[in-house]
Amino acid sequence: MALFTSVRFRFKQTEKIIYLSFDDGPVPLATPFVLAELEKYNARATFFCVGENAERNPGLLKAIVLGGHQLANHTYNHLNGWKTSSVEYLANIEKCSMFIPSNLFRPPYGKLKLSQYKLICKKYKIVLWDNVSYDFDPSLSYDRCLLQLKKNVKPGSIVVFHDSLKSLATLKKVLPDILAYWQTAGYRFNIITG
Repeated sequence: MALFTSVRFRFKQTEKIIYLSFDDGPVPLATPFVLAELEKYNARATFFCVGENAERNPGLLKAIVLGGHQLANHTYNHLNGWKTSSVEYLANIEKCSMFIPSNLFRPPYGKLKLSQYKLICKKYKIVLWDNVSYDFDPSLSYDRCLLQLKKNVKPGSIVVFHDSLKSLATLKKVLPDILAYWQTAGYRFNIITG
């Protein structure tokens, strides 16, 4: 990743702040659950939304913004950059921007070609992560998921969760417990800004 010098993986800081992010929504059931849990802990997060989900669920987009959270672009159709031509990929990002007015972008799967990166950087700030919850992986137990989040997250970490139906069962168990744990440890939760 040395070539991708302007990609944000984490924030360099000593203050106990975590940057929560949620990918793939907004979707009914999952996104309202996430918003309710974040509200309990006065936590703010950045939602990397898939454009087709945003188009189908404008009320959820409004709820995200009203909750004090940040919207960000995650392509219109959740495309894998490695398997998509640069022309098609850039057009898909722009289609998403019709529903998500943000200069923040996260490539699905974290996969970009160098040619795509060079073009995207002209208009967007690319945000990846330094910690993934693996809430989408049914083979990862609740205990392992929680343990790796407790062990690996540090001040300035960007943590990825998913507000999707695929992740919902794990998310319902892990998110309340990890938010309580981090809050007790003195962490605050901020949005990522452009």
